[in-house]
Amino acid sequence: MQNQSSKLKTDLKQRAYKYSIAVIEFLDALPKDYSCQIIAQQLLRSATSVGANIVEAKGASSKRDFTNFFSYSLKSANESLYWLGLLRDAKKIKNTQLECLLKETKELANILGSSILTLKGKKQL
Repeated sequence: MQNQSSKLKTDLKQRAYKYSIAVIEFLDALPKDYSCQIIAQQLLRSATSVGANIVEAKGASSKRDFTNFFSYSLKSANESLYWLGLLRDAKKIKNTQLECLLKETKELANILGSSILTLKGKKQL
């Protein structure tokens, strides 16, 4: 079981890393107007924080600390959903890449949320 848990953590870390790269590529293609650039800065910060906090969790000193880093990662994913939704709804950009990022952000948030519940003993795998 420990080996499977370790693999899941590695997969999540790699998935979050690839997500960060996809967001960076997406942001580089955004229009260069004022509002897009402000939102881009916020989205870059929150989206890359998802993976950064997952990596930080690896060095956690306790289960509670580990859970907290996953919680920070979840909060960053939720914030990223907000910024992506804002770009979509303000009709700043309309493409399949945006929809793919929204889908991946939701999936990462769901994985993190489920992991947090498991870590807190509120959900069984």
